[in-house]
Amino acid sequence: MAPHATTDDETAALMDSLTTNGQGQDNGNRSLPFTSPCLSYWHRTTRAWPHLDENHDQPVPSQVKYCIIGSGLSGALTAWELVESGVDGKDVLILEAREAVSGASGRNAGHVRPDAFRGYVAYSAIHGSEQAKKIMENEKIVFERVAAFIEQHNVPCDFHKTSTFDVCLTTEFAEYEAQSLEAYRAAGGDVSHVKVYQGEEAKARTKVQTAIDAYEWPAGSSHPAKLVQWILSQLIAKGLKLWTHCPVTVVKENDISNSPEGRWNVKTRRGDAAAHTVIHCTNAFSASILPELSNFVTPNKAQAHSFIPGSSLSGKNVMRSTMSLRYSLRHFFSIIQRQSDGTVVFGISRGNPDFSEQTRAEVFSFDDTDHNDEIASISSTEFEKIFAGKGYATGKPARHGEGADHFWSGIIAMTPDSVPLVGAVPGKEGQWICAGFNGHGMARIFTCAPGLVKLIQGKGWRNTGLPECFEISHDRLERAQKSNIKSVW
Repeated sequence: MAPHATTDDETAALMDSLTTNGQGQDNGNRSLPFTSPCLSYWHRTTRAWPHLDENHDQPVPSQVKYCIIGSGLSGALTAWELVESGVDGKDVLILEAREAVSGASGRNAGHVRPDAFRGYVAYSAIHGSEQAKKIMENEKIVFERVAAFIEQHNVPCDFHKTSTFDVCLTTEFAEYEAQSLEAYRAAGGDVSHVKVYQGEEAKARTKVQTAIDAYEWPAGSSHPAKLVQWILSQLIAKGLKLWTHCPVTVVKENDISNSPEGRWNVKTRRGDAAAHTVIHCTNAFSASILPELSNFVTPNKAQAHSFIPGSSLSGKNVMRSTMSLRYSLRHFFSIIQRQSDGTVVFGISRGNPDFSEQTRAEVFSFDDTDHNDEIASISSTEFEKIFAGKGYATGKPARHGEGADHFWSGIIAMTPDSVPLVGAVPGKEGQWICAGFNGHGMARIFTCAPGLVKLIQGKGWRNTGLPECFEISHDRLERAQKSNIKSVW
């Protein structure tokens, strides 16, 4: 069968506009992180980590070889790869605007979930079939690398290697999913690891009684904050310098003849650091330091919720697989159940047609200080509706302590062509970037960060193993904006 052709209406839906600039409300610079973000479930359960506020009241080092901006997974893993390649940990400085791991890496829904095939058609429309295939293959490799890293180092991050389901809740999306699978298969994509269930079998496998079809493939879940904190702890023990509550306001070029200790002057509110190499791992906040990205990397405010389950999802009834529950490409819910304590983490997309116009407008924001009550209410209702059927319902009223527990927000970095920015910042020799993950960082960072370090060390793009469309360039930035393409995610 030939690859599925994307209609004009479908392409428009896939590439729903995400290019409006967000405006920070309590910051002098509109895209610096807000100073008092809300705590996620992950943050609430790691308050005893000793490096949360590392060096929060100390002046920054006056000079350093490598300055990484951002302490999330991208920044931490980039530092790890530098040190593993032979760089002395003492030569690496991480600057974080708030407490450590306070951004998207500590706010996600806990998934380690590669896209097995669904995004192929949309990526093809933007980048062509060859690059789309490479994107899908890269995500499969990332999951394997995450699992191998955690298992090799015995990282205590509650990693659960399991399977995930795409659960189709409408006939329209079931048709789209089937067409996407066939298109990827026809392009030579490997779908041997994907299992397909239909009708009653889909309901039985997922225990979602409104399921029409379901697709299953290998994936996992983790405690993302614990993962990043472990990496940072190991690096600090090797001499890495971590400065928290220290936002970078400007990176300016030094006169090398007058400042031989570093080409770039990294300015913060607690002093300046001269650095030979500056690495931007700032994701949605990248434009705060690189204004040329202000119309390319844009914020998308996301929200997740934790629930304490009743007996129908406790004990032997705990869900072992993760899920994406989909009404359409833009209208879906994600769910994991933590194997350690049974807590359910329930994420939600902004494409829910029941949202008010005000809630829809809030998506373009850098404000992660609170959650949206309307989204929380709809999520609670949807969770009960989806899991109230045969297999989970007990008919018993909720006990005190069961039900909705906590809600939080986080800022996703969207790019108009749906893929991250990796490589040398154009026109700024010695500055590099690994950002713009489109809410899909756990499926990309474990190849993007190692790939970036290879580039920093002088190797060519081919050595990174990354899809060519990930590389940042003047042409890419201009091409994406001129063509007015919008993000797949």
